[in-house]
Amino acid sequence: MANLKDLKTRINSVKSTQKITSAMKMVAAAKLRRAQESAEANRPYSSLMQQVISGLASKASKATAPELLVGRETVKTHLLIVVSADKGLCGGFNGSIARQTRLEIKRLEEEGKSVLLYMVGKKAADNLGREITDKIFERVENLQGSNLDYNKVDTVSQKILTGFSDTSFDHVSIIYNQFVNAITQNVAVTPLIPVQINEDKDTGASNYEYEPDENELLEQLLPRNITTQIYSALLESFAAELAARMTAMDNATRNAGDMIDSLTLVYNRTRQANITKELIEIISGAEAL
Repeated sequence: MANLKDLKTRINSVKSTQKITSAMKMVAAAKLRRAQESAEANRPYSSLMQQVISGLASKASKATAPELLVGRETVKTHLLIVVSADKGLCGGFNGSIARQTRLEIKRLEEEGKSVLLYMVGKKAADNLGREITDKIFERVENLQGSNLDYNKVDTVSQKILTGFSDTSFDHVSIIYNQFVNAITQNVAVTPLIPVQINEDKDTGASNYEYEPDENELLEQLLPRNITTQIYSALLESFAAELAARMTAMDNATRNAGDMIDSLTLVYNRTRQANITKELIEIISGAEAL
């Protein structure tokens, strides 16, 4: 039977953990609203940017269109931008990104392509460990959250554009957690180069004549679109991270409460058994006299 002192120490330890998880849940919940608003406010801009580019692409000459739009004829190397959190304690948030990255690497290598990784965030890189040592193109941390700034994201996109123009890679996709609601986050894999064209939507491009021509406009808009889409993915990822952390800490707080109740019950039973044992010993001693 467990020692009363050990049980008391364990109960106090779980209570301390419960206070921490409860505080982390409240902090995540407080930050989530602002992060959610930022992610949702950016969606129309990101969507409209895609629509404008789709409209221009529908009228542009394919023969002279930029490679950022039409891609390269031969794709040898694929760059995956992997967005994860810099911190843990957010349930399966980082694990889902690591799993999807493994699947994408396996799929691309089976197709005969080489893979490079641009790791944004610490946890997915730590999770993948030695598997990706020889695949790292670039690694950046402390970019998300309150540190997120459009100019910093532009620095990331410029490195990607430089790598593409230097033929370090021929295709670029981004993997991130898309925020749906407080309890749901979906892993998204979105192509950046060549850009994803919304062919099924009416972009209204036929109603406009462009000056300068479409290809020249695309030369200016496509690099900016890459920055915009990465920035949007980071906003979505941060909101999803806070939602996942809030849910995980809520579950941890509840589990700690259940554990405290269970340990308290064991403690009371053990204490009662010890008291009963002492009473029996006293009565037995009295009768012996």
